[in-house]
Amino acid sequence: MKTLFDTVSYNCSKLVTNTYSTSFSLATKMLSKSIRIDIYNIYGFVRLADEIVDSFHDFNKEELFKTFEKDLGLALKNRISLNPILNAFQYTYHKYNLDINQVNAFMNSMRLDLHKTQYLNTEEYKAYIYGSADVVGLMCLKVFVKGNLKKYDELKDTAMSLGSAFQKVNFLRDLKADYDDLNRSYFPNTDLSNLNEASKQDIIDDIDADFSKGLSGIKKLPIEAKFGVFMAYRYYSQLLKKLKKTPALQIKETRIRVSNPKKIELLMRSYVKYQLNLM
Repeated sequence: MKTLFDTVSYNCSKLVTNTYSTSFSLATKMLSKSIRIDIYNIYGFVRLADEIVDSFHDFNKEELFKTFEKDLGLALKNRISLNPILNAFQYTYHKYNLDINQVNAFMNSMRLDLHKTQYLNTEEYKAYIYGSADVVGLMCLKVFVKGNLKKYDELKDTAMSLGSAFQKVNFLRDLKADYDDLNRSYFPNTDLSNLNEASKQDIIDDIDADFSKGLSGIKKLPIEAKFGVFMAYRYYSQLLKKLKKTPALQIKETRIRVSNPKKIELLMRSYVKYQLNLM
């Protein structure tokens, strides 16, 4: 029976989530048990691909990525993989009939991170964010609505906006690591070597617009997903709040964080807002 191996695979995806992101892990714990495992499975997949292009500098990242992409294709085709993370993902992929075009868009954006260092215009920037973040939001949305296509179509634009907001906050928070360590510059028409307040404000205004649209969709999510997604929204909103208060030049010199005690406080405050319908 493959059941035992599947259980091991799901636990691996959960371990990846808990190890790599305490904030996302906390938010996922707020989801209904009926959908939690599938969100772990999606996160494990995207985290592994991202690690290849961002972290494995002492290895042939391009070769690793090609192997991972080949194994992904075989996992989706054969409905099994000896890579437990891909085995877990293929389960959720087939269970919810996820869109292969979205999976391919994600892999395309990750592939760009192997070599591309600058996004010179808005079109390139939007295309990268669509693949690296928006489609992840759409895959999660398919799980949140349990495959209900009518509800999915109603909420997909807001899910993409929320994914974009999360990614842009990450870009702004990780300026130092992206620019100094990886030589990447995602924001178009922005001189990151001398980030000024006007450029920073333009970025923040764009994120605020995405957050506003994303919040409208959170309010319409099924009960099984609403609080968990709202918790993630609150966490990233707190990050953005801290970024707003940080001088532009200082953002490039440090990485803004939310402390674990603050995360717990956010959780409690978010729960009160949720229960009182103050979202």
